[in-house]
Amino acid sequence: MDSQPTTSPTFLIAGLGNPGRQYKSNRHNIGFMLLNRIAERLDTSFSRLESKALVTKAKHNDHNLILAKPQTYMNLSGQSVASLVNFYKIPLENLLVAYDEVDLPFGRIRIRPSGGSAGHKGIGSIIERVGTQDFPRMRLGVGRPPGSKGAASYVLKNFSGEDAEFLPHVLDRAADAVFTFVTQDLETVMNQYNPKSDGEME
Repeated sequence: MDSQPTTSPTFLIAGLGNPGRQYKSNRHNIGFMLLNRIAERLDTSFSRLESKALVTKAKHNDHNLILAKPQTYMNLSGQSVASLVNFYKIPLENLLVAYDEVDLPFGRIRIRPSGGSAGHKGIGSIIERVGTQDFPRMRLGVGRPPGSKGAASYVLKNFSGEDAEFLPHVLDRAADAVFTFVTQDLETVMNQYNPKSDGEME
């Protein structure tokens, strides 16, 4: 018998990042930071390793949530996410992957029902492992590096200055978006949290 209640849908929320103290505050780890914030608000903590991910389970408005932080390093995130999707039989429309995006200004959120990896190795790995790019994802803007600095090294830098001060607000807003995704639908959360255009401030 399936241990999950059949009357309550189950959602898998995966936040991407790199394990290890040296990466903890990196821009690349904003997916992990979001999952930590969600767990905090749901009064739970990541207490066990499952399918190469730190996992915790919680309920939000009668919906079952599985929160997962893959510990495979970013480039192999798909190993963990695909394993959890298969084990818990999660419909892909109930999967939401949160990750950093250099092509969005810091603080912006962009939610989409599907799409390619746009060069993001973590998303590329998930697409390869689940066999489709048709799953919801939340891109969390971390901004582009100043000057000619490469994006690859920039995302491995810590948040600092005003960005670090504003980060808790960004994570709370993104957590609200996740809860909206779970309790309402993808269209609602996109209309509510996506900027109307790249040039429009929220």
